[in-house]
Amino acid sequence: MPASLELVLDLATALAAGLLIGAERGWRARASDDTHLVAGIRTFGLVGLLGGLAALLGQQFGMASWIAVLVVVGLLALAGYLGEVKRSGDLGLTSEIALLVTFLLGSLALAHERSLAAGGAVVVALLLSLKEPLHSGLRRLSEAELSGALKLLFISLVLLPVLPNQGYGPWQAFNPYAVWWMVVLIAAIGFAAYVAIRVIGTRHGMLVTALLGGIVSSTAMTMTLSRLHTGRQMRALLASALLATSALMFPRVLLEVGLINPELLPSLLLPLGLAGLVYAAGALVFYRIADGELREAIEPPLKNPFELGPALRFAALLAVILLLIEAARAWFGHAGVWGVAILSGLTDVDAITLSLARSAKADMAAELAIQGIYLAAFSNSLVKAGLIALIGGRELALRTLPVMGAGLLLGLAALLLV
Repeated sequence: MPASLELVLDLATALAAGLLIGAERGWRARASDDTHLVAGIRTFGLVGLLGGLAALLGQQFGMASWIAVLVVVGLLALAGYLGEVKRSGDLGLTSEIALLVTFLLGSLALAHERSLAAGGAVVVALLLSLKEPLHSGLRRLSEAELSGALKLLFISLVLLPVLPNQGYGPWQAFNPYAVWWMVVLIAAIGFAAYVAIRVIGTRHGMLVTALLGGIVSSTAMTMTLSRLHTGRQMRALLASALLATSALMFPRVLLEVGLINPELLPSLLLPLGLAGLVYAAGALVFYRIADGELREAIEPPLKNPFELGPALRFAALLAVILLLIEAARAWFGHAGVWGVAILSGLTDVDAITLSLARSAKADMAAELAIQGIYLAAFSNSLVKAGLIALIGGRELALRTLPVMGAGLLLGLAALLLV
């Protein structure tokens, strides 16, 4: 492409970036008198073009000339800000900052980064247009939610990168980086589900709440739903919700395995998929039966899913399970790993799933890891069945346990035959 055409395209991109940002600013202040605006669509367009020309001057006469133009634009923005504060008392700096960003994007376009400059202009305009949703979201945000989000960012972006990525201890079973990465994974999945519950709410029915809650903890959701067994008119709906939240465990396990060790997925997809499909079919049947029942919305039983204390306890549990797996395999062979999987699955299926998937990437046989993961899911499902029978009572158990048993047995048959 000729150099002159390249230059024209660069300058056109700088101008277009300014016009796009200025269009958003002008639309937001469309009801105001143009003479009262610090900068409108024409000003933003000119500033974007000025940024491009300043970059061109910098290429010809040195960086000092570009800095000089930037300083002038900054002083003009400051003068406009002071005038706006004196006129209206508005202390907001958004338009002035956007003006400086427009200048920088215009300069970026002349640095042969047209795509980056255009994309940056779109992002800036979009961010400026989201004023009301962002402010409204902040007003609805609780202290616990903000703290949870910041803690999640801390453990993932600050703490995780500095941890050593090597094995320690007996059998080199403890890898700080690998253990903490799994903690970040579980915390992120849980926090995403919590946000989804907050956004959607429970007005769409108990089933949606059960599905979203099951992403975080299907066992906790099972206990919560089982306590709601009073009231004959809700039994079919409760059975549907219980089966739905339990069914979520199987795709969650598959997701965790896929993220840690995708090579195990083909062998686990059929047994866990069949079990989950049977659960889901049962949930759908009972949901249809409950069409005429009273659908009472319940509050989500989840608090903020991320707190540092539970994350540390999960990390400790994960480290212990990793050590037990290696010890059981060294001392008792396959039977030892099966025993650890069954016992771990009684309380938490995620930790043993992540541990076995990681061990299979090292020196554990893939077949042994697959069997252990399914046994953990099997024992965890038995615990949920017991909770339904003990807390929910006979009527609820008669509806849900046959479906759960059929799904588990079908999955086990698939595991043994494949």
